[in-house]
Amino acid sequence: MSFERLKEDIRCVFERDPAARNKFEVLTCYPGLHALLLYRMNHFLWNLGLKWVARFMSTASRWFTGVEIHPGAVIGRRFFIDHGMGVVIGETAVIGNDCTLYHGVTLGGTSWKKGKRHPTLEDNVVVGAGAKVLGPVVISQGVRIGSNAVVVKDVLENATVVGVPGRIVEEVKGKQKVIAEKVFDAYGGAEEMPDPVAHAVGCMLDHINAMDRNMEVMHDALKEMGVELKNISLPEMEALDSGSAVGNKIKSSKVD
Repeated sequence: MSFERLKEDIRCVFERDPAARNKFEVLTCYPGLHALLLYRMNHFLWNLGLKWVARFMSTASRWFTGVEIHPGAVIGRRFFIDHGMGVVIGETAVIGNDCTLYHGVTLGGTSWKKGKRHPTLEDNVVVGAGAKVLGPVVISQGVRIGSNAVVVKDVLENATVVGVPGRIVEEVKGKQKVIAEKVFDAYGGAEEMPDPVAHAVGCMLDHINAMDRNMEVMHDALKEMGVELKNISLPEMEALDSGSAVGNKIKSSKVD
């Protein structure tokens, strides 16, 4: 590894971590950088055919840094691992330039078969804390994966993925970028992150409420025509926590 490459790796830490104060601190106190430097040495040994030595050194690196990078993985330039603890990068993973991983990220496989079984991350991909990218999927350039998301399918360029399983943030009235900024969070759930389950239940409740109103109109019309109808009592709906999205939806449906 050249001295220029080392300076480049240190420089990218300052660009992506405002807590970095000086080069000495980065060189001595950043396990993500230590893991990357040791990986580059181990990858060199792996390509020389010294596979056991490379694996042994990568295991020692894991003990020292808390980051597990298989020496067979291919990693590009200006790669940054923030905090580092719990990061796992599999043997056939491929990572492009200017990518960032936060702690707890797994680039793992879903098959015991040999061959390509780990993800490919193209340039400028950011993967939030605790996220899992599994299988030989391709994460295109500029993608951002929110914390704790689980991604098992290919993702197109510049998309934002959140949730389990990972869902791409949809374009709404041409404001996809604004929505992505609200939803993506590298560390934890954003306050304005949409809950897809609560949204689906809310839509069903809206639909049921509209059907109830139509039934009432039909009931009144039949009564005016002289048709005798038996009144059937409906069970009460117990609202959930009043602070939840679904609970508020149920309350509004009952009021209407």
